[in-house]
Amino acid sequence: METYKSTCCYCGVGCGVVVRKTRDGTISVAGDPDHPSSKGMFCSKGMNLHYTVMDTSDRLLYPQMRWNRRGDLQRVSWDTALERAAAVFKTFIEKYGPDSVGFYASGQCLTEEYYVVNKLIKGFIRSNNIDTNSRLCMSSAVVGYKMALGEDSVACTYEDIELADCFLIAGPSPAWNHPIVFRRLEAHKAANPRVKFIVVDPRRTDTAKMADLHLQIKPDTDIVLMNAIAKGLISRGYIDENFIKNHTEGYDTYRVKVADRDMREAAKICGISLHDIHQAVEYIGKSKGFK
Repeated sequence: METYKSTCCYCGVGCGVVVRKTRDGTISVAGDPDHPSSKGMFCSKGMNLHYTVMDTSDRLLYPQMRWNRRGDLQRVSWDTALERAAAVFKTFIEKYGPDSVGFYASGQCLTEEYYVVNKLIKGFIRSNNIDTNSRLCMSSAVVGYKMALGEDSVACTYEDIELADCFLIAGPSPAWNHPIVFRRLEAHKAANPRVKFIVVDPRRTDTAKMADLHLQIKPDTDIVLMNAIAKGLISRGYIDENFIKNHTEGYDTYRVKVADRDMREAAKICGISLHDIHQAVEYIGKSKGFK
């Protein structure tokens, strides 16, 4: 039996995968117990990785091509398919220029695959027309990271989960989107019942069900809520003056901005109670991260 270590491609957690291949070509997968983020755990998506490779009942097993738009698909060799694709690209590029063609890639591509396709479209064809759903789904996060942190970089690690005693989950539902990380959150909560979870989401998700405080706000009122919470933290002194002084910019402007937000009005706009906003302020302000 051959054994290989790899990474699950289905979400950003990047769980470790151990792939086993028998002599007859049968493939099975298991969680990698040595992987730092998943620690041997697997969700239902990862558990079924091998079926996408082994299930040939409705998969395309060889190149097929239509010789004209109305023709039937016919089996062809790889050389024929690649030469035809290259010829079509070449025809359009010679007639209309390199910007007449483009690539749309998958979010499941590996880094090396992204590198190759970018080299092809930008370096060889000399066009900038390449996009992926990775950019579409992460574009707002990139802007947020750059504005808040100065660069497109995540500011924490998975190891921070077991060090925190208050979590603010705004928008996503990790119970479904990132199940393995959510398992770690659940385990941390079970081992430390005093840990608080605040979930901001108009929906009643599985993540919201385990929250100590579910702020079920109206859609598009996130900024109002965050400014109200910030005002509460500042007015009650739940801030780290030294950190703000040494590691942030624009705090005075921000403090003045959020001070204009009336807490009762914010609660009305968000469609939640004023008590719940104050409760969120207390959970966050009294967490050890502010000590």
